[in-house]
Amino acid sequence: LCEKYDATIKTPIADLPEELIEDILYGKDELLTINNKMLGQSKYALSFDGVAKYILMQAEESDASASAQKWAEQFLKMTTCPDCSGKRLNREALSYRVAGKDIAEVNAMDIKTLVEWVDSLDEHLSDSQRAISVEILKEIRTRLGFLQDVGLEYLTMNRAAASLSGGESQRIRLATQIGSKLVEVLYILDEPSIGLHQRDNLRLIRSLQDLRDIGNTVVVVEHDRDMMLQADCVIDLGPRAGRHGGEVVFAGSPNEMLQAKTLTADYISGRKRIEKQTVDRQGNGKAIKLYGAKGNNLQGVDVVFPLGIFICVTGVSGSGKSTLINKTLFPAISQKLYRSFQDPMPYDRIEGLEHIDKIIAVDQSPIGRTLRSNAATYTGLFTDIRALFVGLPESKARGYKPGRFSFNVKGGRCEVCKGNGYKTIEMNFLPDVFAPCEGCRGKRYNRETLEVRFKGKSIADVLDMTINKAVEFFENVPHILSKLSVLQEVGLGYIKLGQPSSTLSGGESQRVKLATELSKRDTGNTLYVLDEPTTGLHFEDVRVLLGILDRLVERGNTVVVIEHNLDVIRCADYLIDIGPEGGAGGGRLLYQGKTEEIVKCKNSYTAQFMSAEL
Repeated sequence: LCEKYDATIKTPIADLPEELIEDILYGKDELLTINNKMLGQSKYALSFDGVAKYILMQAEESDASASAQKWAEQFLKMTTCPDCSGKRLNREALSYRVAGKDIAEVNAMDIKTLVEWVDSLDEHLSDSQRAISVEILKEIRTRLGFLQDVGLEYLTMNRAAASLSGGESQRIRLATQIGSKLVEVLYILDEPSIGLHQRDNLRLIRSLQDLRDIGNTVVVVEHDRDMMLQADCVIDLGPRAGRHGGEVVFAGSPNEMLQAKTLTADYISGRKRIEKQTVDRQGNGKAIKLYGAKGNNLQGVDVVFPLGIFICVTGVSGSGKSTLINKTLFPAISQKLYRSFQDPMPYDRIEGLEHIDKIIAVDQSPIGRTLRSNAATYTGLFTDIRALFVGLPESKARGYKPGRFSFNVKGGRCEVCKGNGYKTIEMNFLPDVFAPCEGCRGKRYNRETLEVRFKGKSIADVLDMTINKAVEFFENVPHILSKLSVLQEVGLGYIKLGQPSSTLSGGESQRVKLATELSKRDTGNTLYVLDEPTTGLHFEDVRVLLGILDRLVERGNTVVVIEHNLDVIRCADYLIDIGPEGGAGGGRLLYQGKTEEIVKCKNSYTAQFMSAEL
């Protein structure tokens, strides 16, 4: 191709003709004449797919390696379609209008605005149109009303399902069920209050009570205080977690529970309270300043993040918290520090980045998606445990290397299940069933590997230990004990070392990541970002988590948390409140400053709830 355009592969790209660059990027299919000193002149058909097609193939092919996909994704960017301007439909479909709006414009409204538009339609319709639309509008109003009732009026109708949080998806399904008007159904909900501000919590509870009142049974797995107090019956499991739990410690009405002697009852009744551990932390006097953030519904806000303290970002659901932190601040800093390829949402400028040298997002995404990944592999513990087993006299006598104790490579693993410990039985139209491997009975290793023992335990026995047990077992092995102790400190002592990561909740995955960061040496200039870290946590777990976050701050680091939990908000040194509403009614900076002074902010819903807490 270069020869055809009188260039070589050493010609600077700036000097290459546009036609050649086009052919390199998007391919060429034509008859070319090639001159070769040895063979003379020859002609043959050249079909070259182009670099762009190769990149797309690497990004989209399911069998491409993770590293290849990551490499390809750095060249791809989501952009609005130039033909339809993001409306998805062709010109003909968009030519039909109701009250001056096409279907894409209606679909782009948030639910609150759409309700108002639907209510105003009557004055724009003729008598015949009104007669036709009566039943249709009745259905639309009813369904929109259900979505409002569960606190989702800030969502736009065209919001992509993949961008919804777990709590939002669950509340949409709940609204669908309320609309179905089924009776004698058992509904089971797991943490439906995830991502929900206290203001909207009572509306969610009323929706659940409506389901009950029409003749259904509603079972909710929940840690929210208001949800427990509004329930008809509370079942409390405990007394602790893991092998120290599994008992019904209380079952009865909320009023009876207040008198019970359980950990949950202590917090509900006010006998125990999460206290702020450090008073009036001033920080190091430096700050990161973000100016003109205007992604999604943010209205050009200027926000100051003081360093060396615990910062909490609050606001009702959909107010713009995640846009500000996860989609603007984090990618903007990552681009400057690590040359990240993720583009931040629009903003004017950012100052103060010279005061930090690292930013870490501790989110709730899974730490692994297969049966092979677990807390021990993610934290690096398993490498240390394998090294310990390799150093045993029995291993040295047999010439075993670290790979012998890995369940990812051939040698020491069970080849029947390839080190999974379980065999997957596909049940057509039903969820897969996992059955223990008949070769190793779930131990993952072959007989020879399991013969090597430390203090009487094989490596399979060690993986089957809870972290609490492992702390006792490895008490004389300092480099292993230090990592185990951190996992225990973040409240994960009840999980097993070899427990597959796919069985961990979002909150547990987040705490494993937090423990991994705590076990590393930090510089004291790190910015930690956490999104709803209390998801799935009991009051006692929240207390432990706050202790961990305080430790990070005491070392000089900065912690930024997006949170609705009032205990976490109360324990923060500095608040940033976004609102006042969700969607188009939000995106404004209502307050930034010391936690206790937010009560002076008159138009903040967070301030209204915090006035009772402070």
